[in-house]
Amino acid sequence: MKQADQARRSASPDEGNQGSVPGSLKERVTPMKPGSRGSTGAPQKAVSPGHQEVEKHVPQPAHGASIQRRHVAIAFTFLVWVVAPILVAGFYLFAIAHDQYASRVGFSVRTEEVGSAIELLGGLTELSGSSSSDTDILYEYIRSQQMVRAVSENVDLREIYAIEGDPFFSLGEDARIEALWDYWQRMVKVFYDRGSGLIEVRVLAFDPQDAQTVAEAIYDRSSEMINELSTIARADAMRYAEEELARSEARLRDARQATTAFRNQTGIIDPEADIQGQMGVVNALQQQLAGALVERGSILESNPSDPRLADIERRIRSIRSQIEAERSQVREEDGEGTRAYSQLIEEFEVLRADQEFAEKSYLSARAARDSALAEAQRQSRYLASYVQPTLAETAEFPQRYTLLGMVAGFLFITWAIGVMVYYSLRDRR
Repeated sequence: MKQADQARRSASPDEGNQGSVPGSLKERVTPMKPGSRGSTGAPQKAVSPGHQEVEKHVPQPAHGASIQRRHVAIAFTFLVWVVAPILVAGFYLFAIAHDQYASRVGFSVRTEEVGSAIELLGGLTELSGSSSSDTDILYEYIRSQQMVRAVSENVDLREIYAIEGDPFFSLGEDARIEALWDYWQRMVKVFYDRGSGLIEVRVLAFDPQDAQTVAEAIYDRSSEMINELSTIARADAMRYAEEELARSEARLRDARQATTAFRNQTGIIDPEADIQGQMGVVNALQQQLAGALVERGSILESNPSDPRLADIERRIRSIRSQIEAERSQVREEDGEGTRAYSQLIEEFEVLRADQEFAEKSYLSARAARDSALAEAQRQSRYLASYVQPTLAETAEFPQRYTLLGMVAGFLFITWAIGVMVYYSLRDRR
């Protein structure tokens, strides 16, 4: 018997640990009686007392998951953080928010390209610049607080946008210019294509007629702004042209006065003409001198003692002295301090050059002034409208489904991030 018990213990080494390791694989020895049936009702083969059948136990199935307090808390946060705000936003958008109508107006700044008659004849450049800078100025002006003030002078924006029962989309009770300008950024959108220079303005209002009225006021004030820019440009051009013409006139007047003073002081109208007359006298004297010398030589050859030689000699000396006197007037000053003709001619040439330059400057300044005057008589910049302010028939805003989808997406994403952060911190404990 002791040997049989030892053989049974060695065949089942884990049997002693069966109760201490629950759920693990264990081997159980089941004695079979002859003629007994198993669990299926089939007759079992008899096993002798010295043999046993080994059966392996299957692990017990896991117990069903129960709802924990954290699950309830997460579901509660989902309801509070996601579902409830979506319901509130949907109720507000579809039950409280007022319809908004859009009015659109499109325009661009145009620059006159046809030149005036003086520009076409004289080839002068245009005074106006490119319209791209004017369009940039107009784009910023429409979005500025100054535009809000200008439109408010003709249209009561506070009455148009102050709607009771709509706290989010209406203007509200704070109607100061800062709050009105901030609200203007939401209701008036400006779209600017820098490539083509086209501007499109979309105005929203709770009434289609009000939206069109505000759009018309924006267009009118924009046109006035462009006209003011054009007027300022023309005024600057005229002022610069007038100033330059005044300087040219003063320069020409001074040059002419200097020439007149020179003529009064010297008594010579034109030194060049006067010197040409003196040189004519010298040339005539030289011809007389040449004739006298020829005559004297002839007499000397024929009769050296001829009494006419004395008269010829006196005449030659007189001619030579006269020629020298004429030439000395051109070369140097005389004893009375009168300036020589060389100095007079030099001074006169300087005065004449100054006068000629002053005359050319005056003609150029006069042409520029006439061109600026011709430019001022026509409108060089104007606002061209390619889309007149429209009158809406269907409310396009607020885009309720889009806004509700954005709100739902944002709430769900933030809730999911919060849940993931919670489980991440919980797993680290």
